[in-house]
Amino acid sequence: MSTAKVLLELKDLRIAFGGQAVVHGVNLSIQAGERVALVGESGSGKSVTALSVLRLLESADISGHVLWQGQDLLLQTPLEMQRIRGDEIAMIFQEPMTALNPLMTVGSQISEVLQLKKLLPRRDADARAVHLLSETGIDDPERRFGAYPHQLSGGQRQRAMMAMALASEPKLLLADEPTTALDASLRLQMLQLLANLQQKTGMAVLLITHDLALVRHFASRVVVMEKGHVVEQGDIQAVFASPQHPYTQRLLSSHPSRDGLVATPPAHTLPILQVRKLQVSYPIAVPGFKAWFKRHHFTALHGADFSIAPGSTLGVMGESGSGKSSLAQAVLGLIPFKGDLSFAGQTWQGSPALDKALRRRVQVVFQDPYGSLSPRMTVGEIVSEGLRLHHPQWTFAQIEERVRQALEEVGLGGESFDVLSRYPHAFSGGQRQRIALARALVVEPELLVLDEPTSALDVTVQQQILELLQALQKKRGMAYLLITHDVDVLRAMAHQVLVLKSGIVVEQGACDQVLGHPQHEYTRTLVQAFPDLR
Repeated sequence: MSTAKVLLELKDLRIAFGGQAVVHGVNLSIQAGERVALVGESGSGKSVTALSVLRLLESADISGHVLWQGQDLLLQTPLEMQRIRGDEIAMIFQEPMTALNPLMTVGSQISEVLQLKKLLPRRDADARAVHLLSETGIDDPERRFGAYPHQLSGGQRQRAMMAMALASEPKLLLADEPTTALDASLRLQMLQLLANLQQKTGMAVLLITHDLALVRHFASRVVVMEKGHVVEQGDIQAVFASPQHPYTQRLLSSHPSRDGLVATPPAHTLPILQVRKLQVSYPIAVPGFKAWFKRHHFTALHGADFSIAPGSTLGVMGESGSGKSSLAQAVLGLIPFKGDLSFAGQTWQGSPALDKALRRRVQVVFQDPYGSLSPRMTVGEIVSEGLRLHHPQWTFAQIEERVRQALEEVGLGGESFDVLSRYPHAFSGGQRQRIALARALVVEPELLVLDEPTSALDVTVQQQILELLQALQKKRGMAYLLITHDVDVLRAMAHQVLVLKSGIVVEQGACDQVLGHPQHEYTRTLVQAFPDLR
């Protein structure tokens, strides 16, 4: 038995909101210098358990004991909790864009922590902030010190959040889904960085995640939560080798799978989408008099060539900044582009009236279903919006019938409550993604652009959505343009794969060939990052 000092101990922790219990008698402990993973799907209670440690759940009814070095945090005064937050226990939040102040530079936000918590003078705090940015691996830390959050990439923002959390040298770091939206190689980098910093500082880390692959790579001990209950915990090797609880077994066995469900595209058909020499550029500001005489541009996509046949899926992979989103937006006609882009003889005209017919043929499903669905509209209004635009002659009854058919098709027709009258916040992440899919399908498109459609979802829900997409492609014969950084999703869905690096197509071909026998070094790096995570 380890003799290391116990830093945090939860005893019979119970959390309720409005009389509804969400965490039921959780018991766990974390020792000094230990790496523990708290694992579970959305709604399992893992994040509220972590937030309760810092008493950040103002409207919650919390009972039990949260012992920090022997003292119960639930009995501490607000002033004492203010000292403990950051000084002794720090937290990295899931989405740095919402956690960082958009009106302050990242350097000034880190410096502010040092001034408040360590009472450093402004100049010393600024110098220390630059050093912390350097330690977290941000390139050119002096320049990034003066950057605003929106001027940094996802990986850089997450590193800045890590630097801020480490500024006051905490004994325990709570990391809430710190790598969810990052590319595979960036996830590995962030985990390795976190491990290095943990070893260097000796702090303990509680990693909160739904990704068991990350747990295997990082933690020494795992705690599994389901519906507010701890169902299993133990040494990482023992739990992964022989999981005892059915829920843990299901989590470990859930991963994207082809399983013979992928449609076989019809042979010798003309492409639904033909693209030649596609180029996307963005104007950039240049200081000085040079900007007076010449416009300057940044080219995000350099001359891409590809085609998509009816009933087939083209997967586009690459890291952040590779040009994936620019390619998708050009295909959707949302940004200006150069080159030839043809949908069976039609192309974007840049006019809402002229492009209306083509809009029906090409639809999109975005990465974040919560952000892409209007919170002020009911599901019925959201899904019927396209029908009301493209079929203004239809009656209310015709529209409602078609909407219900689309919801039935995506697995939301058999709910015990009236789906049409409810708002997006009343649904889970997986249900919201089904609603977004129904909104796209209701107008019967021929091409569906899928922009990271499962990256924000739990592993079991991810598999459900992929199986639904596979079944719909078989049934309808739709073509998919699948944008993703997840190699397993590509293996499960794609017929052809295109690999982008810095806006250049470095490799493309059949899915089995590109992912099974990659020719380009960059493709090999992306593919090899995933076995490390599995």
